[in-house]
This record gives sequence, C-alpha cells and structure tokens, in this order.
Amino acid sequence: MYLVRDRAAGPEQAVRPAVGPALSLYLTEPARGLADLASLPLAAALLAIAPRGDGHGVLVLPGLLASDMSTAPLRRFLGWLGHDVHGWDLGRNIGPTDAVMAGLPHAVEALVDRTGGPVSIVGWSLGGIYAREMARQRPGQVRQVITMGSPFARSDPRLSRAESIYQRRSHLHAHDGQLPSREQVALPIDVRSTAVYSRHDGIVCWQNCIEPETALHQNVEVRCSHLGFGVDPATLWVVADQLAVPAGQSRPFRPPALLRPLYPGHR
Repeated sequence: MYLVRDRAAGPEQAVRPAVGPALSLYLTEPARGLADLASLPLAAALLAIAPRGDGHGVLVLPGLLASDMSTAPLRRFLGWLGHDVHGWDLGRNIGPTDAVMAGLPHAVEALVDRTGGPVSIVGWSLGGIYAREMARQRPGQVRQVITMGSPFARSDPRLSRAESIYQRRSHLHAHDGQLPSREQVALPIDVRSTAVYSRHDGIVCWQNCIEPETALHQNVEVRCSHLGFGVDPATLWVVADQLAVPAGQSRPFRPPALLRPLYPGHR
C-alpha cells in the first residue's frame, strides 16, 4: 500500500492510503467481462430499438493493450444504427507513442473530410483520454466525446491497476514535452461530453472517470466491469442515445422506463 501526503488535511490526517479498485473486483474482471459479453445477445431485442444515427462520422478508440478488435461489437452496433463508424487503425494501443500522436489527428481529419462535418469520438479507458485530448486540440472538428471507464480525472497514477502495465511500455512513448500533464488532462473540454463509469470497475477507480456536470458535461453510471464496457447493453444504449443527439444540441441522458433499472442514477 502506498501513502500519499494530503496537503489539505490537518496534522492528524496528514497521510492517507492510496488504493485502487478492490482486489475482489480486479481478480474477477475476466469472468465479469465474459458475463457482460454473454448478456449482449439477451439484450438484442431492446438494442434493436435504440435511437438511430444521422450518418455522421464516429471514431472509436480502444483501451490500453487493446486493438480495433476489442471495439468491433460496439462499432458493428453503431454502424447498424446508421453511423459512419471507424476504428483507429493504429494497431495495439500500447500508450501515446509517436505513431499515435501523429496518427490520431490524421484519423480525425480524414473522417471529417469523408463525412463533411465534425465527428464524434468514443473512447474506452485510455482511448477516452485520447478522445478528450483530440477534442481539446480540435474543437471545431469534434462534435462530442463519449468516454467509457476513462480515468481522465486521475489524481494519482497508483489508483489504477493498469499503471504498471502502462509504465513498462513508457520507453516506447513520445517525449514528456509532447504529452499533457495529469492536471491538463483533467481540465474540462470545450465540446459536449458524456462520461460512462461503473462502480464495479476493477481496473480504474470510478471516481477518476467522472467530472463536475455542466450544460456540456454529464456522467452516466452503469454496472459493468471495466473489460465489459464495449459489450455492456446499458453502455451501448447510452452511446447510441447520445450519438443520436443532433449536432449543436445537448440532451441529458434519460433511459426508457424499461431500462431504468440498469442505471443506478436513474431509478
């Protein structure tokens, strides 16, 4: 266990433990991820009536160590709804390498040129942090951002069970001068965003995946595992619902009555 000094605390509370998600959640992630996948066919009838898209471009970014294969079910679903959906085509996500730093802006520009307007970016875990940074750098090209279990508000790297995996590949990453600081990553972006999070996440602390809600920014709680975000029916409905909001408009997420039990904050 690590100790982190809390400057705002009094002398009697000068140190506090820095802990990630519960070990029980972490150890059961693979099994719970498979359970989330198994629930997808059972929810097919409900997902068939999800809000349809308007054909605008949607870029989907994978999490750490994942590739476009991991987002295939989500992309197929969104494509079926009528969106012009694309993966990132940058192989396995091993962190912010030079190839990622150069390739992501190109992917956004190419999709904007293809579709003739701003695109939405959906990012899973680390992919969501990339998505927010693309929106920060290119607000005129990004219509909205949807993050799924993305720890963009992480105050301490040790609060993530994936930190050691990330750090073991840091020698492959772009130089620090090219990367934003944790403080910069946590700042709000100037485009509409939806942060999907789960208190059952066994990889990252859910508190690090949300931000203060405003007219532009909202948080939506689901009940899936970290590995299950891309196939969890409740998450898929949120993504479909928000992608269907017309350009230039903002609409808080309100699940249908039948699906309300899937969202702890919307009972």
